[in-house]
Amino acid sequence: MANIQENLHYSKDHEWVAVNGDVATVGITDYAQHALGDVVYVELPKVGETLESHEAFGSVESVKAVSEIFTPIAGEVVEVNDALNDTPETVNADPYGAAWMIKLKMRNTGDADAMLNAAEYEEYLDANA
Repeated sequence: MANIQENLHYSKDHEWVAVNGDVATVGITDYAQHALGDVVYVELPKVGETLESHEAFGSVESVKAVSEIFTPIAGEVVEVNDALNDTPETVNADPYGAAWMIKLKMRNTGDADAMLNAAEYEEYLDANA
């Protein structure tokens, strides 16, 4: 069973978002990291890039596959988790904490409200298992 955090917003592409004012922190869910297997490389955008909602912003390479990561929220990248360059396995160990991927200054702070809450995400996983 995937670990689902109550205080986050979720996308159907298996990304999570934590909102703090007008900044959204984005990462991949516990379900996604389990599906990928052992992560060996993470590619992330540069600070200053502008992303549209549902746009690919990077990729995660595992022993199984390479998967694109999508941003569920439009905005400008204000911070990137460069630590993942040296320790990509953190994605497997701590997907909701140390393995956050990017921070975005949101164009529309209401975007997160349109995402799934924890219960809805769990239902989505159960329905698509």
